[in-house]
Amino acid sequence: MIEKLQKMIDESSNIVFFGGAGVSTESGIKDFRSKDGLYSRKEKYPPEYMLSHDMFFLHQEEFFEYYKNTFNLKDIKPNITHKYLKKLEDKGKLKLIVTQNIDGLHEAAGSKNIALLHGTIYKNHCLKCNKEYDASFVFNSKGVPKCACGGVIKPDVVLYGESLPEADFARAIREISNADMLIVAGTSLTVEPASSLVNLFNGKYLVIINRDKTKYDYKADLVIHDSLKNIFSKLR
Repeated sequence: MIEKLQKMIDESSNIVFFGGAGVSTESGIKDFRSKDGLYSRKEKYPPEYMLSHDMFFLHQEEFFEYYKNTFNLKDIKPNITHKYLKKLEDKGKLKLIVTQNIDGLHEAAGSKNIALLHGTIYKNHCLKCNKEYDASFVFNSKGVPKCACGGVIKPDVVLYGESLPEADFARAIREISNADMLIVAGTSLTVEPASSLVNLFNGKYLVIINRDKTKYDYKADLVIHDSLKNIFSKLR
């Protein structure tokens, strides 16, 4: 498996990487849908609602309590997968990282070409005056974070019920459509419209790496059911 994957990478010059929560689990961040993931926690509301547009506007105290407890990830470090992708980018092979993650670990690893489909915890803005705030301000605030003008500060993350950022989504569409290799890793490929991006790939090699099966496995040239650490630590 490793030898086959390495050969595919060696033969490719226009690679796109599409990753989900499983990319960051080796850094100590829980994913969503595994048996011990975030969705297994007992909360007052279902997890999709806890991270929804409606929850943010209708139950702001509870939203921010959940958000701060779940996504205060400032001390988390990049893992072997993030570091390998940075190396692949430096070689000129990796043209874009398309990520569903909001943790900023690809940026922390030094990668430059990133499409943030679900936003990032590191950017926040006031809903009233649009002033920007960093993550520390939000996570260190008590209760609902407020701007000096009195407006509520909203994290620049895509909540359930909100549209994906147009520029990042358009870039992902363009690069995946033109890629000669697409590596999909650490995602269950169940969240739309992001998962449908796989259907746009018309290149030579589609690789899916995930602990569990996905509904797109049948389309792939190579499927590996293993941890990402076991795979990316063995690639050169």
